Amino acid sequence: MGSIINDKILKEKYFLVVRIILMLLFCLYGLLGIKIKSGVSAQILLLISLYISMFSLKEFVEGSDKKKNRVRRLAVLSVAMLSEVLLLRQGGMSFIFLAAFLYYELLICFSAGRFWYYMIYVLILIERFYLTRLFGESGISLFVQFIILTFMLAFYMQHEFVVTDYEKQMMEDTITQQGMKRDMQTQATAAREQMKKNILMSENRILEERAELSQTLHDKLGHNINGSIYQLEAIKVIMDKDPDKAGAMTQAVIDQLRTGMDEIRAILRKERPDKKQMALLQLYELCEDCNKKGVETELKTEGELSRIPANMWEIILDNAFEAVTNSMKYSKADHIDVTIVAMNKMVRCSVADNGVGCSKIVDGMGISGMRKRIRSVGGTVDFETQQGCGFKVNMLLPL
Repeated sequence: MGSIINDKILKEKYFLVVRIILMLLFCLYGLLGIKIKSGVSAQILLLISLYISMFSLKEFVEGSDKKKNRVRRLAVLSVAMLSEVLLLRQGGMSFIFLAAFLYYELLICFSAGRFWYYMIYVLILIERFYLTRLFGESGISLFVQFIILTFMLAFYMQHEFVVTDYEKQMMEDTITQQGMKRDMQTQATAAREQMKKNILMSENRILEERAELSQTLHDKLGHNINGSIYQLEAIKVIMDKDPDKAGAMTQAVIDQLRTGMDEIRAILRKERPDKKQMALLQLYELCEDCNKKGVETELKTEGELSRIPANMWEIILDNAFEAVTNSMKYSKADHIDVTIVAMNKMVRCSVADNGVGCSKIVDGMGISGMRKRIRSVGGTVDFETQQGCGFKVNMLLPL
């Protein structure tokens, strides 16, 4: 566990680690250059210690205000600049690379543009000219300086303009993904709420239709049946006294009741619930039942569903129930999609889950029944599955 944490810290702070190594190498290079010439004085060691301390302090100057952070770091770097000037005066050209290092640290502090990173070549040439006049020729060739400065330029620019941009892009992508995830969750919640509303609306409509049917039967048939009962009572009284009149009244009652039966049939045909609404209501209730059991289930519809005939609604409903039941039993899924699309000449219905799937499909009673129902109307059904990749039932029915 400790090694994992250390690796993570190293990845996050690699830029700082490499900069520290560069600074220490340049300090060591300067010390070796002085030692070869005349030995290392205590003053040089103190100046190097001050330089390293200022660099270390700069990395720990943090606060909530970015402007104050920049001012603090600049103040620390100013002390480092002073120590660098003194090092150049005491040690000469041996510490010229520390000057280049300090220049790049200033660029980072001010978030400078690319142009200033390339200016290092010009500054070093100017600095080399003046320092050479002061201290004479150094043991560092211009080519070696060029190679080292190019390496530093590539390292700093890679971090400031490549890695940083990449990290910003990753952060933006992460924020976008989180936003999309929130939107998807919001849409899923809205879909469930809409499903509940549709179920309530359908149930209310059914209750209203039942109430309307009861009122219609009462209004249109109540008087008819009551009148027939009264006439039958009268027939019972006069049957022995006036058989002819009783027979005529009996025939009238028969005709009246027959008319009442015709009215009942007409009312039932008129008030019969819409097959599409009933099927959709049952599918909504099926999805809601799955949601209550912990499996997120959505019903999606497209197209003009009113074009689907009643017999096909029965097939879609039966097969959807069979497919969803199988998913709940065997798939170990946490999401199921039921989709019905009414196209120009076809109806496509699919039931897909994100469960474990299977390597081989075995036609049991359920799948055989689905095939039989689809074939009865000239449609086709196929199954898509793969081990670990869910299960999908695709149905096509001709309109």
